[in-house]
Amino acid sequence: MTEDTFSTLGRVEAIARLYEGTPYKPFQSSWFETSGKSCISSHSRTFIEGMDFDLVYFPLKHLGYKCVTAVTGELYAEMSHPRTLDLRLGISSKLDFKQIKEVWEGATAAAREHGYHQVGLDLIPSPNGLTISVSAVGETSLLMCRRRPEAKSMDLICVSDNLGAAYMGFQVLEREKKAFMQSGDAKAQPKLEDYKHLVGAYLKPQINPQTVKQLEDSEIMPSYGYLVTRGLADAVRRLVRDSGLGAKIYVDKIPFAGKTFDLGKEMNIDPMSAALNGGEDYRLLFTIPIGRHDKFRHDFQTFDIIGHLAKPEVGAVVVTPDGVELPMKAQGWNNE
Repeated sequence: MTEDTFSTLGRVEAIARLYEGTPYKPFQSSWFETSGKSCISSHSRTFIEGMDFDLVYFPLKHLGYKCVTAVTGELYAEMSHPRTLDLRLGISSKLDFKQIKEVWEGATAAAREHGYHQVGLDLIPSPNGLTISVSAVGETSLLMCRRRPEAKSMDLICVSDNLGAAYMGFQVLEREKKAFMQSGDAKAQPKLEDYKHLVGAYLKPQINPQTVKQLEDSEIMPSYGYLVTRGLADAVRRLVRDSGLGAKIYVDKIPFAGKTFDLGKEMNIDPMSAALNGGEDYRLLFTIPIGRHDKFRHDFQTFDIIGHLAKPEVGAVVVTPDGVELPMKAQGWNNE
């Protein structure tokens, strides 16, 4: 049986083939009807080979899955339910239909997991490697939009899972890539077994698809929400900017994955720095009214309460176990 290639299929047939076996249909406009009682939100992101991912060690299915997770997490941070998704794949000559099909399979697996109604796809030529552009549209009821409470000092700051694991996993992959390149042995296998969870946190981050519904069912409405993708410090600085309040994050409350500190010692990397500035964690950060503490603690045991909002003059600070408050710095911000 002859293997399918872009040269034999052509763009239109290739797209039609990729849709086979999925619940989605090709060449449909990405739209959905509302009853006039909804808030619509959208997010997009572009992933560029060599900057956002390395195909030396990144499985193509995981890559497609991760790209969809990235924009979906932004919708969840806004308490929005996913509705439509669009992918644009820029493909260079080194990749053919078989490889792109793997990317698509990972993307549609994530789309099904998060309940997207429609998924659009286009394939375009690229002179330099693989580029993936993803945009997502979500919907929130107008009632839920209006129920967002005003943020107040002492409101809780919560994150959905451990931090810093993805950055540490990325460092393991880079280390093994370097060892592979230096060995010159094409059959050499990377040593990943000891840090499988950390590597997985980078290659295939996951977000609970039920988070928004669970918050709605519990009648807990966050005042602010963010997807932590560029480190905790960046998300907290954004929170302080948007709310006009200060924020205190307690060092001993930040959750870490198992073996994070072992790897940190082995590679001379500070796990706290990885959590604050490492990025790629794909964790949800919410601010919850202090009056909902007991209910939130009972219903959302996978979340960790890592700090609270404070008076504006506090700014964004991390609090050490002995009570010292240190200004929180983040990449991409003016920290003077």
